[in-house]
Amino acid sequence: MKNLLDLSYDELVSEVTNLGLERYRADQILDWVFDKKVNNFDEMTNLSKQHRALLKEHFTIPFLKLLGKRVSKIDGTTKFLWELEDGNTIESVMIFHPGRITACISTQVGCPVKCVFCATGMSGFVRNLTVGEIVSQILSMEKEEGKKIGNVVYMGMGEPLLNYENTMKSIRILNHRKMGNIGIRRITISTVGIPEKIVQLADEGLDVKLALSLHAPTNFKRDQLVPLNRKYSIEEILNAIKVYQMKTGRRVTIEYVLIRGVNDEISDAKKLAEILRNLKVFVNLIPVNPTAEGLSKPSRQRLMMFKRILLENGIETEIRREKGSDIEAACGQLRLKRKVSSS
Repeated sequence: MKNLLDLSYDELVSEVTNLGLERYRADQILDWVFDKKVNNFDEMTNLSKQHRALLKEHFTIPFLKLLGKRVSKIDGTTKFLWELEDGNTIESVMIFHPGRITACISTQVGCPVKCVFCATGMSGFVRNLTVGEIVSQILSMEKEEGKKIGNVVYMGMGEPLLNYENTMKSIRILNHRKMGNIGIRRITISTVGIPEKIVQLADEGLDVKLALSLHAPTNFKRDQLVPLNRKYSIEEILNAIKVYQMKTGRRVTIEYVLIRGVNDEISDAKKLAEILRNLKVFVNLIPVNPTAEGLSKPSRQRLMMFKRILLENGIETEIRREKGSDIEAACGQLRLKRKVSSS
């Protein structure tokens, strides 16, 4: 049987008509799944019993199994621990802002990149998520909370561009007006920088936002923080960003986790401004979250100094207000685990 959540709109229409059903039945099914959050064909009452029985023979609609969730007492951020059909687990996060809800979703079970400040990387890597497993995170959170998600960031567990095809297909499904119906400019892909995939993304015709997790202004420092930098240097990555911007005209967000005594020096800020000078960027400064021994946040004074240097050099910059750090749901804090205690 096929996982219905793995299928694009055109693929589902083709499957349904090949079964001898009318084309519009695909729309009826999608209304039940994406709008009503129903994943049981028996509940799809505007389909005949015969049609429901036929569909059950050919498709499954697996929402994720909730093992636990934690809710921040500070800002309401909610972290979900899901069990996949093979017993592996992933985490997703729902973040609340005035007037909108953002979902932070995963693309891999674990992560192969192994950034030293990231709990996901410390947990190891198991496998890529399927298209359906990526899409189901949105549906499962919406069903659990009874709320509509309007923004999606591919910033959870894993490196999205190392699961490129499934990530792209899931974006098209979440964006399609008869499926997820999430505006394309409300979807963000975060990457540590896979140059050839960044260039490929520029040709996808998807007006998504792109965020680059840079974290250091020199290869010497980035090699220590992001081991993948030994394969893809800062120069290669920024050259790919230049190609991306030449083709799309889009601004790129630069994510920069600040770690006391590691990458927060005045010289780091000046060098960062230098290498970004000819790019159209916005820099998010992120004080490191507690994930590993020996890594701590810079002082407030150092944070403001770093920001000021970037601004003085014409680099638009802000210090990100982290949400969910009290429940280990902030940047770099998602990890592989079996269960989460409720709060």
